[in-house]
Amino acid sequence: MKKKISNIPFGPYIGVLAGAMVNGKPNYATLGAYGVVSQKPVLYISLKNSHHTTSGVVETGFFSVNIPSSDLVEKTDFCGCVSGNRTDKSSVFESFYDEAGNAPMVRECPVNYLCKVIQTIPMFDFTMFIGEIVAVYADEKCLENERPNALKVDPIILMDSGYYNLKDRIGLVFKACNLDK
Repeated sequence: MKKKISNIPFGPYIGVLAGAMVNGKPNYATLGAYGVVSQKPVLYISLKNSHHTTSGVVETGFFSVNIPSSDLVEKTDFCGCVSGNRTDKSSVFESFYDEAGNAPMVRECPVNYLCKVIQTIPMFDFTMFIGEIVAVYADEKCLENERPNALKVDPIILMDSGYYNLKDRIGLVFKACNLDK
């Protein structure tokens, strides 16, 4: 039997590090509010207006989405607990850059997206930034057929108040509607 529960989102979400340059320094914020917008090369992130990273995205017009592997859970959690308004997080990770835009990416993360803001949507006390993907980086050891393999990436999954990792592949996307039968 189904039970009605509170109407707040609790996951699961892939935990990511959103990166932006703020006052000339790289800054990273941990969030689960990110995702795919369409089948075009576009991602969104949603940041609280008071976050240090938010001001950097507004100032530069660029952000990065970095997918940490589960072995980075402590550093990722630190970036979600500590405000860049009070603590310099520029040395938590090794940052690298692409000439396509001014946002830091985390070298230790197996997958990195650099995005240029194409739309900004205010949402309560958050701002949703929709960004065109202008560069993608992935560790070669995580690739399968030139695409990141989720099990090799081993992303951090956020759900309620815990962090989790992936264990097994249980199916293939859109296998049920294979028209080659």
